[in-house]
Amino acid sequence: MNGARFHGVSPYEAEFGFSRAVRVGDVIHVAGTAPVVDPGTQPVLDAYGQMLRCGEIAREAIEGLGGSMADVVRTRMFLVDAADADAVGRAHKEIFGDNEPAATMVVVAALLDPVWRVEIEVEAIVTNARPHPTSRGPIRV
Repeated sequence: MNGARFHGVSPYEAEFGFSRAVRVGDVIHVAGTAPVVDPGTQPVLDAYGQMLRCGEIAREAIEGLGGSMADVVRTRMFLVDAADADAVGRAHKEIFGDNEPAATMVVVAALLDPVWRVEIEVEAIVTNARPHPTSRGPIRV
């Protein structure tokens, strides 16, 4: 594959063999992103805070591959409780502002870690003149 990869904070990336994000041409695909925190850091427990954390991780990956949150065209949010929809939606609005990507929000039976209340996938199309990176992003596990 001719593309760039970005690796983030999730220990599952190395363990399960995937990249946080992959850029092919002008398209950036961000893998399912849960509210993972650095080892030794206390996890956020509320859905709003977790969604903001997911947004931070996605932003780091997109920017690491030469894009910006303004390039995001699609999001998919996975919730474990429909009661969290308003909080997650409010955080989504805060993360993306006036960009307003196409979005889907679904309720699932569970996520990989029982503490996680939300996970998000993101797709971006880079439409400006930022260069296409040729090296991998930082790998932190």
